[in-house]
Amino acid sequence: MTVSSEAMADETAETGTLSPYRYFTAAEWGELRKDTPLPLTEAELEELKGFGERVSLDEVSEIYLPLSRLLNLYVLEMQELYRVTSHFLGRKQAKVPYIIGIAGSVAVGKSTSARILRTLLARWPNHPKVDLITTDGFLFPNRILEERDLMGRKGFPESFDARRLIQFLSDVKAGSHNVEAPVYSHFSYDIIPGEVIVVDQPDILIVEGLNVLQPWKPAEGEEPQPFVSDFFDFSIYLDADEAAIRRWYIDRFLSLRSTSFKDPDAYFHRFAQLSDEEAVATADGIWSSINLANLRKNILPTRQRAHAILRKGEDHRIREVALRKL
Repeated sequence: MTVSSEAMADETAETGTLSPYRYFTAAEWGELRKDTPLPLTEAELEELKGFGERVSLDEVSEIYLPLSRLLNLYVLEMQELYRVTSHFLGRKQAKVPYIIGIAGSVAVGKSTSARILRTLLARWPNHPKVDLITTDGFLFPNRILEERDLMGRKGFPESFDARRLIQFLSDVKAGSHNVEAPVYSHFSYDIIPGEVIVVDQPDILIVEGLNVLQPWKPAEGEEPQPFVSDFFDFSIYLDADEAAIRRWYIDRFLSLRSTSFKDPDAYFHRFAQLSDEEAVATADGIWSSINLANLRKNILPTRQRAHAILRKGEDHRIREVALRKL
């Protein structure tokens, strides 16, 4: 669990130990927006929210707006670095995007955070082209997961086509045009055949996913390769207590049971007729056997690799921000 800035200062004074992070309460962090206007309306925010997500314009102003201001400054510095490097080399370099990674558990709100950041960053004047991809698109198709007996470990590192994801990021970071990423459907619970997202030299690329901060672990006999996070210029981890995330996951499952699960073509249609008690037990079983296991083994251990940690409270609102010292 993170601690407040005052507690951190007290700990440092008493023990002499230093943290690699600076800690801020939400109110302290909110002051860093300075006089930056909020370029987002209530109607636009509603469109950006994920299913069942609770985020207000006040939270966007307090948390995401200062974060977008900081990232805007970082992007400007990188653009200037490429300009002087091109001048030094005497030739123009290919446009290379600033890449931001967003990690965290299932049901913690990664997708909503990514969409809000994309919208805010695109409204700064010097980098209007901001793309977003999720690593869900790099999951192996269900037929391959079934062949490898991995359907019960979907979302674990081994269920992703890591080589394809690394190649995608390599091409984007090299400044290549029209780099394609596959698309995943939560409705069909599978990769959509033939559908792609095209990333064409954006100013900023946001990459959202469960395990994007995890070091790659080669199997026996495999050659070493880069980590996904090697391509990130900045990374964010969305954090919360396990008990809170479990509740959010079950609540979302219950809401989906009465909405999209009712469609006969939905992968999880079989859960639509469950009673409340059965649905809670089913959701809790999925959470414990798959998502909690993945969180503890693969996701949570990567938290300290992030440049920023956004800590949520029981009410789903971000209460603390930890920013890695330079």
